Amino acid sequence: MKKLVAMTLAASVMASAAFAGGPVIIEDEVVIVEEPASSVGILPLLLIPIILCVALCSDDNNNTK
Repeated sequence: MKKLVAMTLAASVMASAAFAGGPVIIEDEVVIVEEPASSVGILPLLLIPIILCVALCSDDNNNTK
């Protein structure tokens, strides 16, 4: 009976030592790629032709007397 108790105690000590560190959690690395500061975008490219069209296509005949 003492052998059985000793083996059970030894097994429980070894099992608790095996799980003493807890689970291993591996986090994925997130890489964020930044755009260069000189990135203009599409909005200014659309505004330039609109402003030119308004300036060139406007009617300058304001003869309403």
